[in-house]
Amino acid sequence: MMAISMIIRQLTQSLIRAAKQFYVVTLTGPRQSGKTTLLRDVFPTKPYVSLEDPDQRARFLSDPRGMLAGYPDGAFFDEFQRVPTLPSYLQRIVDEKKSPGLFVLSGSQQLEVMNTVSQSLAGRSAVLRLLPLSISELASRPGHVAQRDNHYLVRGFYPQLYQRETDAELFYSSYIQTYLERDIQQLTHVKDLNQFQRFLVLCASRVGQLFNASTLAVEVGVSVPTIQAWLSILEASYIVYMLHPYHGNVRKRMIKSPKIYFYDVGLACHLLGLHTEAQVERDSLRGHLFENMVIMDALKSYLNCGKRPQFFFYRDQQQTEIDLLIEDGRRYKGYEIKSGQTFFPEFIQAFGKLPELLKTNMRHSCLIYGGVDQFVYQEKHHVQNWKSVDWL
Repeated sequence: MMAISMIIRQLTQSLIRAAKQFYVVTLTGPRQSGKTTLLRDVFPTKPYVSLEDPDQRARFLSDPRGMLAGYPDGAFFDEFQRVPTLPSYLQRIVDEKKSPGLFVLSGSQQLEVMNTVSQSLAGRSAVLRLLPLSISELASRPGHVAQRDNHYLVRGFYPQLYQRETDAELFYSSYIQTYLERDIQQLTHVKDLNQFQRFLVLCASRVGQLFNASTLAVEVGVSVPTIQAWLSILEASYIVYMLHPYHGNVRKRMIKSPKIYFYDVGLACHLLGLHTEAQVERDSLRGHLFENMVIMDALKSYLNCGKRPQFFFYRDQQQTEIDLLIEDGRRYKGYEIKSGQTFFPEFIQAFGKLPELLKTNMRHSCLIYGGVDQFVYQEKHHVQNWKSVDWL
């Protein structure tokens, strides 16, 4: 397989642009999403300092000003959330030097990164997010061979899986173990890791479905507040993504619970015990897993361009549902997602049942499916294959 360095990450131009406009560039995202590789490629002259390294952390903690004085032209601090006071020291330096792109920071814990940056580097740092590889990033790599959707559902999109002949099952087993032992213990004190892992598996069994904390609490044997706290941990460490329902100014009674997805669909498949394409093809959750992959690809497209995504789903109590609504100004783009390869007109009927407020402001409606034919139905609804969607 081609090395991951041969894949041009779409976030590259956003990083370069940010470094010209802000004193600090902060990149966050899941572990193993390629943050360090990308930042070292984009900023090759920046000295690299990993704050995962105990010696580097001790060096900073013993003499923070002395350490930073050793980097007069800036540096790249990896996993900087391990030293929460770092941004406070950087604030004084960047305010004095006023040099764009002076420091580069990366971190894997969403809430800690955002809290420390917003407190000390507000207005001084651009904050970007890097998720695992997108469908178009994989398609653009040299030597790319087109694969079926089941291949990507099982294998997922973490760069290491395409960097060398890495066994996906072994990769995800190690990923979960590392996550449980390191990130969970850093974020909170979970008394029973086995119980937490059961919660993680149950979340995977609900992929693409409404999240119900009360039901999960009964199944896991913990309180609802505990489930909610654990969910926050999964969100903070880029394991799960919660897609919230659209409310707007619609008079119909709306569903209020969010839907749960995984930032990487391969991880969800692994937790469900799906390790082969044949297994996922037969599984009752295949449609939800396909939906997970497509929605995450939309999210990657927006984040890679430095855009703040406004994503929702629509469902009312009359069972009218749109899988993905993207707010674009005061207008909307709507997407229905079906894993099957055959188009049926009823797939797009929900667009006609939307409240008038949404229908009149829907600038784009599209069915994304597993089929190869692409066309416009009734001169207004686009029908597209999952590999060829132009989200922006």
